[in-house]
Amino acid sequence: MGSIAVCPGSFDPITYGHLDIIKRAAKVFDQVFVVILNNSAKNPLFTVEERTELIEEVTKSIPNVSVDTFQGLLVDYARSVNANAIIRGLRAVSDFEYEMQITSMNRVLNEEIETFFIMTNNQYSFLSSSIVKEAAKYKGSISELVPPQVEKALRDKYN
Repeated sequence: MGSIAVCPGSFDPITYGHLDIIKRAAKVFDQVFVVILNNSAKNPLFTVEERTELIEEVTKSIPNVSVDTFQGLLVDYARSVNANAIIRGLRAVSDFEYEMQITSMNRVLNEEIETFFIMTNNQYSFLSSSIVKEAAKYKGSISELVPPQVEKALRDKYN
């Protein structure tokens, strides 16, 4: 069995910070599934279909990356694709506590799946989808934060 990883998130929208983590995971694992999870605590700007299209577009040059969606427990999805790893990106120490709780719960649910934390590139340590959406909403410059396709999609949403 090859090494298969799942890289979950809401990706609303995908940013250069997300892409940094995805590209680096794709160098380590044979297959990476970027999985859009439906987070009931969030009110997304983009539909799941729109997010899927954007992620597929910006990752099309990475041959071992696939995009999928899932509702339910992440460990159940990981098991369904025979993944042996979950990839989580960390921006700052503040992310670690939250991610540690999720990792601990996932380990209780399925101890066969390991979680790997990848620190984001320092230039993206402040970056979040929420910050990008806020800047785009008020016509701020976001070209250094998201791929051109995502910038266009954001401008279309807010115009």
